[in-house]
Parts: sequence; structure tokens; C-alpha cells
Amino acid sequence: MACLAVKIAERIRREGPLSVAAFMAMALHDSESGYYARRDPIGRLGDFITAPEISQVFGEVVGLCLAEWWQRAGRPEPVVVAELGPGRGTLMHDLLRAAATLSPLRAAMSLYLVEASPILRAAQRKRLAAFEPRFVDHIGALPDGALLLVANEFLDALPIRQMVRGGAHWAERLVALDRRDRLVFADGPASPAATLLVPLSLRDEPPGTVVEICPAAAALGAGLGERLTRQPGAALFIDYGYFPSAPGPTLAAVRDHAAAGVLDDPGDADLSAHVDFAAFAESAHAVGATVHGPVPQGRFLAALGAEARLARLSERAGSAQRAALTSGVARLIDPAGMGTLFKAMALTSPGLPAPAGFG
Repeated sequence: MACLAVKIAERIRREGPLSVAAFMAMALHDSESGYYARRDPIGRLGDFITAPEISQVFGEVVGLCLAEWWQRAGRPEPVVVAELGPGRGTLMHDLLRAAATLSPLRAAMSLYLVEASPILRAAQRKRLAAFEPRFVDHIGALPDGALLLVANEFLDALPIRQMVRGGAHWAERLVALDRRDRLVFADGPASPAATLLVPLSLRDEPPGTVVEICPAAAALGAGLGERLTRQPGAALFIDYGYFPSAPGPTLAAVRDHAAAGVLDDPGDADLSAHVDFAAFAESAHAVGATVHGPVPQGRFLAALGAEARLARLSERAGSAQRAALTSGVARLIDPAGMGTLFKAMALTSPGLPAPAGFG
């Protein structure tokens, strides 16, 4: 049994079966053996690839979107530009390069990156050195002031809990040990308390149904929404997920760009789950923020001018580079690729305009 699996097993023996959320937190973020503590997972040589790494067009049109919104909102200064889970810094680098061509945002901004991985922080610090990034561990550590925030494939990595419909009530799915000390899923006792955790619209699903909830996403939405009611700002989230809320297990593991067992070799594979955009939107709306979307990523990027930007870049590109640019943008927009599964949602302060792409 690998090092982190041993640590998880010891905790189960000591405390009892773990929630799926607790297992995910250890597998992804254990300070010594967690997935993000030990590797750069992004790119062809990693385990997965994200939109900013597929095409520079993604970050550029998102940057123009936020810069244009900042202008229409009255150019509030100073402004905190922040990214949650910035990966290698590729999105923010492309975003700021594009934003600088449209507005004086660069002079008014300070850059903050919310990142837990020391390996990824090093990559971000190198790529974004010209912008003098500052690092914080959580969104609550961002300074006060106007806010422009972006998060691409951040919500999907937040720990989820899985609820399973029993007879009269629901139960929570847990991670336990079998008789051979292997990690296995096991359902806890059904109870009224567990039932209350399931969204009301899904509580009457048939026995055996699995519903995933993400308390961390709800807390993030509420905290960010509360901030936006006090200080001007906009937050853009792009991720894969569903709207409205729906039943069904989506928790998955990926290693070397292929599916892996969720409980196999914790710490050696990425874990993620589809985002419930309806639940996230409700958490922000309930405290006063205005919610825009979600809209399919393909439609969002097209509305921002992704294809026009592709045409401009292609004019100066060689044949090989032009082909790579074209295939990259097609992958982001095509409904058969990332265009439909991935969605964009924006949160803004009440009374401020909708960002471009959400008309």
C-alpha cells in the first residue's frame, strides 16, 4: 500500500469511515503525499490539459471580457485581479496581455493568485514575474477593494460528498476499509439528517440514486457573493458541469490522460466531479450577488470573438501554427468537444452590467 493510502487507512482505523470529501481533501492536498503537493499535472506530459494550454485565444478573449467589463463598470480603482487555481499561470498571462491592449487596467491593478501547490506556485511566479504576483492560500485572504476574479476548472476539484437514496431516507457514501484493508466505498446509515443535505428538488429520486453535493463550492459562492454586495466586482467561473441540479455520480480519477480508479493509489491521480452550477449560483444569489449564466463555453467564447481572434492570429502564422490554432479553438468551441459540457457563469455586484458573453 502506497504512503498516502497507508495514512488514509490509519485515519479510518482511528476515526471510522471518511466522507468522500475528506478522502478527496487528503488525496489532493495532503502536505506530503497529496496529488498537488508533488507534481505539475497539466499538459501533454501530465495527467490532463486545460483550455488555456489548448489555445492562447481562450485567455485572450477572457482578458478582453474582464477589461471591457471593468471599463463599463466605471473603472473602479484600485482593483484586485485574482485567479483561483491558476495552474501554470498561462490563463492569467494571456488574460493580462490582452487586457493591456484595451484599457489602463495594468496601472490600476494588483495581482493575487490563490494557489495551494508549491510546485505550481513556482511556475506561476516565473511566468507572471512582470506582474509581481502575490500569493494567498484562500479567497478570504484577498485584500478589500474592487475585484476582477477568474477561475477555470477550479470548482470541479473542490471536495464533494455523495448521498445515496435508501428507503425512507438518504445516507452518505463513505470511504472505508474492507477485510483485506483495501479502500472501498460503503454507505453509512440512512437518516433524516442525511436527507436534509440533499437538494429539495432531488429528494424524491428512487432508491439507489446518488446525488453529489459540494459544501466547499456553496461556501465559496456565499463568501464571494457577500463580498460583491459590499464592493464592486465581477467573478467569472468556467468549468464542466450541469444545470439545473441533477442526480448521478460524476466523481472520477484521471491519470496520464486516461480514466483511473477513484480509490486506487490516492495521491497519484487527479480527482474531480462535475459542477452543479445551479447550487453554486443559488449560494451567491441568496446573499445578494447577481448571477449571469451559465452559458455553454462554445457560445460564450464565440460571443467574445474567439473566431475573429483566431483569424487575426492565423494571418501571421505559418501553416503548422495555423493548423494548431484552428484545431485548438475548434476543440474549445465544438459541441462535440468542450463547447457544451463546459459552461461559463459570472457573478457581479448588484446593479452593475453583465459581462460580455452573457447578453
